[in-house]
Amino acid sequence: MTDNLYSGEKFTDEESAFLRHVRFGELPPRPAPEDLTTTTESETDPRPHTPPEITPAIQG
Repeated sequence: MTDNLYSGEKFTDEESAFLRHVRFGELPPRPAPEDLTTTTESETDPRPHTPPEITPAIQG
């Protein structure tokens, strides 16, 4: 399937970088270190633990 999409051309790293720039443009500026925050993983699930409602018409 990917054979149809691949043209078979080989590009140098510089050519690939140029084509990426043409396709996607420039990257946004990097955030300042003071703008970064740390994250903490949580074990709790904020969703309620209730079973879904069973509709007899759907269940058959």
